[in-house]
Amino acid sequence: MPRQPLAEVFGFPISNQSPEAHRYWGKRLCPFNNKVPNCTKDKANDPLGVCSVHEGDGATITCLVRFREDWLIADDAAAFFFPPDTTWTSLVEVRLKDKHGQSAGNIDVVLVSYDEHGRVTDFGSCEVQAVYISGNVRAPFEYFMQDPAGRASMDWTGKPHYPRPDYLSSSRKRLAPQLLFKGGIFHLWGKKQAVAVHRNFFNTLPKMAEVAPEEADLAWLIYDLNYDAERNVSRLEKVQVAYTNFKDVFGFNVNTHAINEDDFVKQIEEEMTRTAVCACS
Repeated sequence: MPRQPLAEVFGFPISNQSPEAHRYWGKRLCPFNNKVPNCTKDKANDPLGVCSVHEGDGATITCLVRFREDWLIADDAAAFFFPPDTTWTSLVEVRLKDKHGQSAGNIDVVLVSYDEHGRVTDFGSCEVQAVYISGNVRAPFEYFMQDPAGRASMDWTGKPHYPRPDYLSSSRKRLAPQLLFKGGIFHLWGKKQAVAVHRNFFNTLPKMAEVAPEEADLAWLIYDLNYDAERNVSRLEKVQVAYTNFKDVFGFNVNTHAINEDDFVKQIEEEMTRTAVCACS
């Protein structure tokens, strides 16, 4: 067991005592493309800025925003969804409604291709699943944040409720229900989907039948954290893509509560316009 559980706090290993790291810790900033500059995990006014935790000799991602580093997941999902040279953009946390107008949850990332007039020509969804934690990760986080310089070598061994990744809850209680419901809607529309996960998490999932990329409608984008010793930071890198079919993984599931596809296209066109206006204003 590692001496302490915190692999990354606000984007940096706690052993990184650079001015940049201290700036991010002091201002509670997120370096991984959160919707706002600050971390908002758990509580906006008191964020739990743990991006990943130690596990064995490596680290496991525990925050879904951590997967947005350099928008690799968007590039990788778009490569699966669209032909080469397609013009596309991405929208985050897109509200998905059922046919009754009730919320079916948010899509983490929607990739949208469009023509020269800005009209949507195709789209797909990318769900992101970080790993839940069992135990108490806020206690060591708050202890470190009280004195980042003096507690860079903190020892948390023997403390009660030492935090550990909880893969079973992450898959059974979160990922599977999300994909069955929201994914069922996209499957009904005949749209491709992607799921971004950490390698350690993917390795705990049941074995899935893989197919050729051109036959797949569901791609598992599998990432790891590669530690850069010179800069004392970890970088997100894709290590594998597993191509599958939705019906092979989840069975034949027709979601009769799906919103009309044309209505969803109208919604994302409006969001694209709103995003463009915000970016230019």
